[in-house]
Amino acid sequence: MSGLVDKIQSNLVTAMKNKDELTLSVLRMLKSSIQLAQVEKGKDNALTDDDVLVLVRRLIKQRSEAAEMYKNGGASDRAERELAEIKVLEAYQPAQLSDEDILKIVAKVAEETGAAGPKDMGKMMGKTMAAVKGQADGNRVKSAVQQYLSQLVQ
Repeated sequence: MSGLVDKIQSNLVTAMKNKDELTLSVLRMLKSSIQLAQVEKGKDNALTDDDVLVLVRRLIKQRSEAAEMYKNGGASDRAERELAEIKVLEAYQPAQLSDEDILKIVAKVAEETGAAGPKDMGKMMGKTMAAVKGQADGNRVKSAVQQYLSQLVQ
């Protein structure tokens, strides 16, 4: 079993002892998602930390979208709950890269791929997302790639 799964289990027990309802419910939901992913992957193939990080990112994205919908629908209390759940989940994400670091990675990927302009966006995004490995949100990476490619055209 991965170290991240062990950390989540340990934090779940701590949340139970501390009667931290928010953290407890989020970690139970995360553990349930992990168990479902493990069943889908098969008992012979253990989940890696990368697999768990993908699950965490997916759950953060779902909570973010739900918070936005609740906010637009006038249910600010529910939106705040979703945002609080995101904060609990973010504790299991790797440290996020700064915008400058993302631009450095984009420049390196552009050099490797020979990107010449906006038409190379797809090629750049795939390789850049692989290079950041969950250390940056896809929208931040997309923005950095677009910025870099638009500078090439000028």
